[in-house]
Amino acid sequence: MQFREVTCSKAMTKLNSKYQPYSWDLNIYRGCSHRCQYCFAIYSHQYLDYDAEDFFETIHVKTNVVDSLEQQLRAKSWKQEVINLGGVTDSYQAAERKYQLMPDIIRLLIKYKTPAIISTKSELILRDFDLWHELSQVTAVNIASTIISYDAELLQKIEPGTPSPQARMAMLHEFRKTNAATGVHIMPIIPYINDGVEQTAELLAAAKAAEVDYVLPGTLYLRGSTKPHFLKFIHQTFPEHHQALVQLYNNREQRQLYKRNMYQTLLKQIDDYRLSRNYMAPLLARMPKQAQQLQLIL
Repeated sequence: MQFREVTCSKAMTKLNSKYQPYSWDLNIYRGCSHRCQYCFAIYSHQYLDYDAEDFFETIHVKTNVVDSLEQQLRAKSWKQEVINLGGVTDSYQAAERKYQLMPDIIRLLIKYKTPAIISTKSELILRDFDLWHELSQVTAVNIASTIISYDAELLQKIEPGTPSPQARMAMLHEFRKTNAATGVHIMPIIPYINDGVEQTAELLAAAKAAEVDYVLPGTLYLRGSTKPHFLKFIHQTFPEHHQALVQLYNNREQRQLYKRNMYQTLLKQIDDYRLSRNYMAPLLARMPKQAQQLQLIL
């Protein structure tokens, strides 16, 4: 793995989607060492004339991101809108151990009382526990982790650069000591791989024990360069499921039927475990003045 230091013109990107509960996205790294084979963001390295494997091996570090962020936050036009940290690549991936950009970013969020949402697969976030705790005392904070299975052996095949699901769940439980909302994102649900009823039951039981505020499921989307990369990975690692997955993702009607049946089963399981599917309620409770700007995903 190699790190390439770059500069950015703006730290945050304005989002115009009405389907997201946040208005701004902040990514401090381009590329990701987690090596999640299903990652939708693989396409982002195409603009740099890199291939899919380079997305995991060549990490671009925005070394001026802290100064750039403060320029945006101190502007008179800033309205303390919700920022999503790491919507494209994980803010606490391996590069963060070296560059340690997140502590100063959180300090800026505290200084400007700016609400934040972050999803990370890394327990490295616990290094900054005190800062996240402080931020959660002054504004709304949502800390989530994507955990697609509680089977550590399975995850080592699919996302070999990530901590165990047990470590991620323990991290979320630790953040219950703060005022931050916590959640588990079961994304993506991969047909035939992690969608078994017993598999999801094991994961939901762990989420219940970790006392998370919500569980948010999402299906696998294969677009752009992610699709050939992922299907090649399936052919090499799970050859018994390759043909079925190819057929499913080449047939929209069949895929919609699978999605409908899968959600019907999984959402009932979530309800049976008395886990919330309401992503925004904990955040709204901390920021009533901005409630009209936020929308529910589920």
